[in-house]
Amino acid sequence: MTKNELIAQVSDKTQLNRNDATKAVEATFDVITGALKQGEEVKLIGFGSFTVAQRKAREGRNPRTGEPVQIAASKAPKFTAGKGLKDAVNFP
Repeated sequence: MTKNELIAQVSDKTQLNRNDATKAVEATFDVITGALKQGEEVKLIGFGSFTVAQRKAREGRNPRTGEPVQIAASKAPKFTAGKGLKDAVNFP
């Protein structure tokens, strides 16, 4: 599903016009992104949790030359599915 398909389905399910549905989806993404930028965790009960994971600096290899390359420490967004989402995906 693409972002446009998500917006279309939100519009259909909520009876919002497409413009308002776009604003709602964009605002949701912006709020989640803003919270993660500040290092906060976003918990959506029954759906899942968004967190920020710390990645340590490490040594990798250049796939073309095989030379060692230093990879800097970084932060990465992480999503953990909640029980409700897991149950919905694994229905009998």
